[in-house]
This record gives sequence, C-alpha cells and structure tokens, in this order.
Amino acid sequence: MNKQQWIKKAIVIGMVTTMGLGTMMATGIGATKVEAASVSKGQSVVNLGKKYMGVSYKFGASTSTTKVFDCSSFTKYIFKQYNVTLPRTAAEQSKKGTAVSKANLRVGDLVFFSSGSRATGKNVTHVAVYAGNGKILHTYGKPGVTISDLNSGTWKRTYLKARRVL
Repeated sequence: MNKQQWIKKAIVIGMVTTMGLGTMMATGIGATKVEAASVSKGQSVVNLGKKYMGVSYKFGASTSTTKVFDCSSFTKYIFKQYNVTLPRTAAEQSKKGTAVSKANLRVGDLVFFSSGSRATGKNVTHVAVYAGNGKILHTYGKPGVTISDLNSGTWKRTYLKARRVL
C-alpha cells in the first residue's frame, strides 16, 4: 500500500469512528446506563416487593420470615436485599435518610402515615414504599402486601412525610 492509499484509509477510518461516536452521543448510548443506574435501585426494591403481593399481614411479624409481614418488617426485608439497613419500626425508619416533599417523591422512597388504632395524627404508625404514579406498595390488614393510592382515602388523610434512603 502506498502512502496515498494509507492516508485515504486512515481518513475513512477516522470518519467512521467519528460518525459512530456521534451517533452514540445523539442516541444517548452511554448516558442511558448512568440514568438507569440512578433509578433502578428504587424500582428494583419495588419490583422485589411486588413479588410478595398477597402475603398476609401480621402485626409484629418477625423480620426473619417472608411468610407474613407487618409494614415495617416488609420494608426492612425488601430494602435489606439491596444493602440498605433499616430499623425495625416504622417510627424509627421515619428518622433515616433525608426528608423528601410529597411533590418530589421518587420510586423507592419511604412514605409514612399516622393511621390505625395507635394513630394520634402526628405519630408514625405505618410505612410504605412509593411505587410511582401516586401508588404505594405496603402491607396492612386483610389484603396483606398490596398497592394503594397515595392520594385518596385513608392514605391521603393520614400521610405525614417521606424519606429517601437509597
């Protein structure tokens, strides 16, 4: 190969490489992985929790079983699978992480309520996981692990605060 052919080949290879990198940048390849990593942990926690849909509720359930849950043993269990250690009770879990406004909830945030027979309107008695689109994943009463609407009924009325632990 003579010098002129070698230069043409080098230019073509350079152009192809440049176009390929430009295409990657324009389509977001590379950036997608970074963005997915920032949201995937919260979604992964929710997806794991959904695998337990219908598992019975039992107040004071042990944290060493997945046969029954109470609200805080449920959150403690599913977050532990993603290396987030939470305390045993909803009240103690409500002190972890950083405060998040209801308007800025992300999938995987913990949401807290004052509901049920122990509620006074100010004390935390229930915890759930924000599942996105105004829904919460949690366990209580007869339905056991379930998805509820954060913005209606009991959950709207008894909402207290949210915390980000991921």
